[in-house]
Amino acid sequence: MNTPSHPRIEGRNLIGGRWIPIPGDAVVSRMPSMPATAVWSGASPACHVDEAVAAARRAGPAWAKAGRELRRRVLMAFKSLAESHVDALTSLIRDETGKPTWDARAEAQLIAAKVDVTLEEGPNAAMSRVASFEVPLTATRTGRCWFRPHGVMAVLGPFNFPAHLPNGHIVPALAMGNTVVFKPSDKAPACGQMLAELMQRALESCDAPPGVFNLVHGGADVASALTAHDGLDGVLFTGSWAVGRRIMLANIDRPGRILALEMGGNSPAAILPDADLDQAVAECVRSAFVTAGQRCTCTRRLVVHRDVADEAIARLDRAIGALSVGDPASDPPVFMGPVIGEAARRSVLAAHDALASGSEVVRAMRTLDMPGGGWYVSPGLMRVERFVRSEPDRPIASGGDDVEVFGPLLRVAVCDTPEAMLEQCNATSYGLAASVFTKDPDWTAMFTDGLRAGCINVNTGTAGASSKLPFGGLGLSGNHRPAGAFSVDYCAHPIAGMVERGDAFMRCPGMG
Repeated sequence: MNTPSHPRIEGRNLIGGRWIPIPGDAVVSRMPSMPATAVWSGASPACHVDEAVAAARRAGPAWAKAGRELRRRVLMAFKSLAESHVDALTSLIRDETGKPTWDARAEAQLIAAKVDVTLEEGPNAAMSRVASFEVPLTATRTGRCWFRPHGVMAVLGPFNFPAHLPNGHIVPALAMGNTVVFKPSDKAPACGQMLAELMQRALESCDAPPGVFNLVHGGADVASALTAHDGLDGVLFTGSWAVGRRIMLANIDRPGRILALEMGGNSPAAILPDADLDQAVAECVRSAFVTAGQRCTCTRRLVVHRDVADEAIARLDRAIGALSVGDPASDPPVFMGPVIGEAARRSVLAAHDALASGSEVVRAMRTLDMPGGGWYVSPGLMRVERFVRSEPDRPIASGGDDVEVFGPLLRVAVCDTPEAMLEQCNATSYGLAASVFTKDPDWTAMFTDGLRAGCINVNTGTAGASSKLPFGGLGLSGNHRPAGAFSVDYCAHPIAGMVERGDAFMRCPGMG
């Protein structure tokens, strides 16, 4: 049975370089595999949002003027600390999110890697897009472009990648000279606190100004207060469409505030008749059920050509039945652990039951009883007549089909032609990730040109992305601020200017 590798963590906020205990149980995170065991607890006073934003604003001018070399030293120190704490990060991510150890370790190793991707220079590297440049305008006049930080950035992290995804905003924000107020997910606050501890140690080791990085815990009330705060210059968010929408509404009268919103997905995959079925089935099963289906890039919808549909669905069913579900810390390792909480389990089971009406349930999702309790569900598979692009947030019970079910459920539709398959893949208001499985170059081009998504893969699944590439979606999945390797682009803004080195001036008609 899984046992925590650490005592219960007492919550602390970080404001202006000072750690402040926040005793209480307003927020408590529990092991999804052993719900009786608390991982973290704390209660943030409302005033800490104001104090953290004020501290970040005070530190801003000195941090921006410190130059890229100091910021590089801080981030390299953070990278070193992250590398030396991979084991500790792994066990904490596993215990607080329910990810199997191998999945948690993969996330822990991405923390240091983000520093390299952000700071890399050269052709196609991130820093090359925010490097100052000059262009000649006349014999004595030069045009210049340089980049400035926005100022104070709020970073809000999700529970499914509680360290990696906020880190993907934090590192580029600091690299470009912004200061940060970080609010971790209230479902995985301990992971956010460990990330903050490593960053603060790195800042202190390089004598950076206090307040460059701040941490404030809390639930929806703290998130609302932070994202609507007058002292911010940007909000960098990863989470659901519903929360992203509230952030946009809270900032509708602030057009100058940068919003980088990475939201949910209802990602499709297509299996054409010439596909390698071993490859396609393995990749679709992996992408549908990895992290218990709790990734925004998970395959939710599968569109299969009728010529291979019966064989593909039978193989899917067998492959899903072979997935091991259980204790995240078990050895040999399991593929899938529990979902994040009891409310999440109720939600995905209710969605399964509602969507089952009018569908053929190939493999039912059900509650799994495990030693120690735990919020476990089995992976589910359904065959549907077709997918429908319904209104955003329309409940399943009232006919809503285009709903992101954040759990281990895969639905399959069968089509007669590649054109119909493409139409079915695009029958969603989301647009994060999509995959196509085919060996035919014409079909490959048809789908990569026609799929409406920000991440389009060929012969590999929807889940997983390279940090060396941009990452983001369309529609309800995002607001065209690609993350990944393009994160630095939304963390600075260009300034244009002209410099006259001679005595020339412009004389217009009518000037005396």
